[in-house]
Amino acid sequence: MDVSAYDVIATIAIAFLALMLFLALFEPGLRYKIRTSPSVPLDSEEFQRILSALADAQVHKYNRIEVLTNGEVYYEAELSAIRNARHNINIEAYIFQKGKIASRFIEALTERARAGVQVNIVLDAIGSFATWNSYFKELRDAGGLVVWYHPIRFDTLPRINNRTHRELIIIDGEIGFIGGAGVADHWYKGKRRHPRWRDTMFRVEGEEVTSLQATFAENWLEASGELLTEKEYFPLCKVDSETVAMVINSSPSVGGSTRARMLFQSLLAAAQKNICITTPYFLPDKSARDEMVRAIKERGVEVKIITPGSHSDHMLTRTSSRRLYGDLLKAGAQIYEYKPAMIHAKVMIIDGLWSVVGSTNFDNRSFGLNDEVNLAVFDDKFALRLEEDFARDMADSRRITYEQWKHRSRFERFHEWLGWVLERQQ
Repeated sequence: MDVSAYDVIATIAIAFLALMLFLALFEPGLRYKIRTSPSVPLDSEEFQRILSALADAQVHKYNRIEVLTNGEVYYEAELSAIRNARHNINIEAYIFQKGKIASRFIEALTERARAGVQVNIVLDAIGSFATWNSYFKELRDAGGLVVWYHPIRFDTLPRINNRTHRELIIIDGEIGFIGGAGVADHWYKGKRRHPRWRDTMFRVEGEEVTSLQATFAENWLEASGELLTEKEYFPLCKVDSETVAMVINSSPSVGGSTRARMLFQSLLAAAQKNICITTPYFLPDKSARDEMVRAIKERGVEVKIITPGSHSDHMLTRTSSRRLYGDLLKAGAQIYEYKPAMIHAKVMIIDGLWSVVGSTNFDNRSFGLNDEVNLAVFDDKFALRLEEDFARDMADSRRITYEQWKHRSRFERFHEWLGWVLERQQ
């Protein structure tokens, strides 16, 4: 039987797609290796300079950063800032989900748009997939602009796995909100069997707001084709509060490296006393695990990690995460699973001096596939405030011991194997 050219081309295409799928699932991650820990103290200007160079971020001294714990606090702060906007409101979100809190946002944004405030919104086409264009009709009719990041089209297929996971709100270029919470009711009000998610956002004033605006401008350009250059978007931001910080704007490179991953690895390697991590999806690659084990064994660093318990919104990710506990627990790390609800806060604290907050999860998708944004803060008072939340969350968590982990059931191990197959996509 003759083989046509069409059959040959179809066979090659199928083989190519199969290869791409195989690489997506099983391609080894980029190795991050630091031969020796940084030789300069974490509280030195030299360390600030090294970190800012690696993260390609500017260090700014004059900032005011407020910790907003849980949705009933940060949503009210965000809505208040929106209602007081004078010139522009810029929002970038992975999740904007129809519901009661989203309706309040739409109402406030529409009112401001009618008052002449420019409203610009970038939403991820996958993360906000269930929120249709029609949901924003009233806002658009008032003059607001809503665009989609990497909508599902033929020309975007090569980048379909690259999503914007950033959660940003910037008001008049003067007030910014950063963290991991989008706009959805599960962050706002709980139900009987589904308690309100535990999360944290951060209100920022000062020089770093300009950096947050620049981060928004990048994906606004990519999604809308418009470059924001008006002076109202970038006013001179001055505050009388001194908090050293930098915004790390992270996107995946062709080689697989990201600024966020470089930031995390550098801080893990620099820790001398303690590392506290809260993350909703704990899937550290081997380089990160090795760095934490080395910190424990070589420098006596205390490592504490809080992850979701039975309320996790992605049970396959949770079982994949548990598979990776072994080396860390054996070395002496303390791992806690949060009991009251899904915990979605994304916080890392190093030696009570440096804190990293923002949108990045401790997983491959955040470190190698998504657009993310983080705020690295050098301030012991800010770190102490985060440690207070960490202590409360730890008290509401169940500690997992190495013996418990070793004796987990065969059923759980089977689920871990299923999770391993998709681990690179989690």
